[in-house]
Amino acid sequence: MAAVFWGACLTSALGQISVEVAVDQEQFLPNESLVLRVRISNLSGQTLSLGKTADWLSFTVEAKDSFVVKQVRPVPVAGEFTLESSRIATKRVDLAPCFDLAKAGRYSVIATVNIPQWTRAYSSQPKTFDISSGTKLWEAAFGVPEPSGAPKGSPEVRKYVLQQAVNLKEIRLYFRLTDVSESRTFRVFPIGSLVSFSHPEPQLDSLSNLHVLFQNGARTFSYCVINPEGILMARETHEYTTTRPALRAGPGGKIVVAGGARRTTPDDLPPPAPTPSADAKPTSP
Repeated sequence: MAAVFWGACLTSALGQISVEVAVDQEQFLPNESLVLRVRISNLSGQTLSLGKTADWLSFTVEAKDSFVVKQVRPVPVAGEFTLESSRIATKRVDLAPCFDLAKAGRYSVIATVNIPQWTRAYSSQPKTFDISSGTKLWEAAFGVPEPSGAPKGSPEVRKYVLQQAVNLKEIRLYFRLTDVSESRTFRVFPIGSLVSFSHPEPQLDSLSNLHVLFQNGARTFSYCVINPEGILMARETHEYTTTRPALRAGPGGKIVVAGGARRTTPDDLPPPAPTPSADAKPTSP
C-alpha cells in the first residue's frame, strides 16, 4: 500500500488544516492513469467552502534535480462542496493527461489547497512515484476495421503492445494501444499479474481483437479480449486440469481457449450471473 505523508498543520487561531496525497501504487508506465487521492482534514472550527473555482486545488510535479514538469492542461478539480469542521474530504484526480510524464524516472508531487475565506493556501508533503518504461514482450501492427457501410479506403494502422513491469515485487502485464510508429498512445492499463515463468499467448482474430492468455497463479490462467479501441471486452479465469489452457483458432476466425477448465470468479467480464438464493421460491406462472 502506498505510503502516506501528512502536510503541516496550522497553529494559528484559524485552527488546523492538513493536506495528504496518496497513490495506490508506487510505479507507473508512461501514459498510464495516475490517480491521486488528496485528503483534506478540517479541524479549524469553521465550515469551509471549496471547489468554486478551478484553482482551489493545484499541483506541482518535479522530476529529479528539482526540474519542474510542464503542465500540458488544467487538472479538472472544479465542483463546489462544503467541508465541516472535524470532517475529511477526499478528491481523486488523474494527473497523467495533465502533465508531461513521458520520460522514465522518479517524480514527486505536491498538492496545494487554496482556502478563499482566509486568502491562504496549504500544501501537502511531497509524494514520490516512479515512471518506468517496462519491458516489451510482444507487439503487432493491425488494420482497424471500418464500420459497416463506411466507404472503403486505406485502413488506419495501429499497434498492440504487451509490456511487463514490476511494482512492489509484483510482476504486472500491461496492454498498450498506439499508432503504428508508437509516437501516440491511445490507451495503456494493467490487465493482470504474471507469475515469473509466464509467457503470455497473444492472438488476433478476424475483427482485429486481441486475445491474451497468461498464467497468473500456480494453476490458474487469465484470458482477456481487447478491441481495437483499447476497450477490455472480456476477462475469464481458466484452470490447469489434466490439460493446460491454450489459445486455438476456432471456426469463422474466432479464438477460443482449449484445454483446462473455466472457473467463474467475481472479476469476470461480463460479470457472472447472480446465483439464485437458496431461500428463493419459484414464481407462479
